Parts: sequence; structure tokens; C-alpha cells
Amino acid sequence: MVDKELIAKLREKYIQNPPEGMSANEIREMDDEDLLDMDYFMHEDDEFFDEVDW
Repeated sequence: MVDKELIAKLREKYIQNPPEGMSANEIREMDDEDLLDMDYFMHEDDEFFDEVDW
């Protein structure tokens, strides 16, 4: 199970700055798994993604 604090931080991050084509409301209504998937796919090409300190 993923830490609820991490999910809350990600949700707030994407509500403040939604990805292109999405609204803050869509982010609010997203379930936790969809939010984590979106974040993963937005960063899968980042060279240092695994080293990010949340």
C-alpha cells in the first residue's frame, strides 16, 4: 500500500499545476491508483526520477 501522505502531496502538486489537457477538478476526482499511474508515466523518462525526494 502506498503512503497516503505521498498521494496527498502528488494530488496537491497536480491540482496547483494540472498537466496539459486536464483540469484541477479532474485531478481532485481521480482515484489514488490513477493519480500514481499518471505521475509514473509523466516521469518515466526522467533520468533521476527514482532519486527524487518527495
